[in-house]
Amino acid sequence: MSNVEILPQVAAFLERRHGCFIDGQWVLAEGDSIAVVNPATGQTLCETLDAPLELVERAVQSSHKAFKSGVWSSLRPADRERILLNFTRLVEEHAEELAQLETLSQGKSINMARALDLDATVEFMRYMSGWATKIEGQTFDVSIPLPPGAKFTAFTKREPVGVVVGIVPWNFPLLIAAWKLMPALATGCTVIIKPAMETPLTAMRLAELALEAGIPAGVFNVVTGGGASVGGVLTAHPLVSKVSFTGSTAVGKSVGVACMENMTRFSLELGGKNPMIVLADADIEKAVQGAILGGLLNNGQVCAAASRFYVHRSIHDQFVEALAAAVSSMPIGAGMNCDAAINPLVSRKQQQSVLKHIELARQQGARVVTGGELLEGDGFFVQPTILADIDHSMAVAREEVFGPVLGVMPFDDEDAVIELANDNRYGLAASLWTNNLGKAMNLVPRIEAGTVWVNAHVLLDPAMPFGGVKQSGMGREFGRAVIEAYTELKSVCIAH
Repeated sequence: MSNVEILPQVAAFLERRHGCFIDGQWVLAEGDSIAVVNPATGQTLCETLDAPLELVERAVQSSHKAFKSGVWSSLRPADRERILLNFTRLVEEHAEELAQLETLSQGKSINMARALDLDATVEFMRYMSGWATKIEGQTFDVSIPLPPGAKFTAFTKREPVGVVVGIVPWNFPLLIAAWKLMPALATGCTVIIKPAMETPLTAMRLAELALEAGIPAGVFNVVTGGGASVGGVLTAHPLVSKVSFTGSTAVGKSVGVACMENMTRFSLELGGKNPMIVLADADIEKAVQGAILGGLLNNGQVCAAASRFYVHRSIHDQFVEALAAAVSSMPIGAGMNCDAAINPLVSRKQQQSVLKHIELARQQGARVVTGGELLEGDGFFVQPTILADIDHSMAVAREEVFGPVLGVMPFDDEDAVIELANDNRYGLAASLWTNNLGKAMNLVPRIEAGTVWVNAHVLLDPAMPFGGVKQSGMGREFGRAVIEAYTELKSVCIAH
């Protein structure tokens, strides 16, 4: 396999002593350190700071002060847009550096880091930069009876909420940091990003680029550390006006409880157990390719990944055979190997969690068609796994695995399969595969999910709202919906 040579600036960044980025500078402090590990080797890349309470407080005060000063929120919208576009340009110019940091710390393919993480991040940043000049209110003709004969001018305006905390998971560290950062900055908010302990590097580098782009000190701070310690303090802080969290449903619930103590607004993008429904008339070849992309993207570590597959019985065996043949031939290796299609999971803990799911499925009667084994070595590899003979009651058909595990089940009746697809506590995403568009349009409204794709899976666009129903979350990312989430709607009525 062909290995990518690590850039000198990446090596230099890893050799630095890392603190928290507050008020436009790196701040070091005494405290515990957290090892950032290369999932391909199990070796430590560098260490970051588990921020002590005083640094977390300093970051909040910095963001609050920057917001109240108006150094960012009071800029002309066109000036904010110009600076954000400059920020976007710098990220694009440093794309290879950021992609390598992402791959080294998260484990994902360097090809995917370049083509998906960085390209999608740049496109999202460019799209959101434009929103700075497009935030608008409405005017109203009102019928207020008092005082008699008075005339009124009434309108609404949107104002930035204040200090925003973005809590970012480890599966797409840079991309999801941008999802939280850019709409908040476009609206005039100040932002604190708390990256995952496992993958803080690209968020830290992003903060440096933001300052270089002209975003004032204190407008974008980064605090590293544990979720319970650092994240818990941030979500419960009275000076924080909005929390945007992406992660597990269990932690998301605790974030919501903490926010409610101060009536802090929050949005949650949580787990999913996303169905892929393949009808009898579907194009099998396209459905198999969709299953590989939808189920094994980022080694299955995607909240919207397809993980339970309902395939019509008439094509079930053909689908499983074709899927297993494709998956079993996928080369496995380190993310920095350009030829590897399957890469390590993010951590030893995640590797063990996925293996436990596979073993439990075996014990409950599932048949391993291909894969299912730990790969020997220092990295956190698990073979991509296809499971058949799945019963809908099995844990692997109901619980989020977050790894390269695809469970396939046959169905006979379309009404019954919709009931099965909906019989889950999650409702993030789903896909429907058919050549009958009329049938698809009839079935889509019956699927309980925030996003439904037809003849595709895991397609996102910055303009299209994304988020879940049921226990997959509250609120939406992207488009106008996320701009509204970072602004307060103020009504103004002038008597004259």
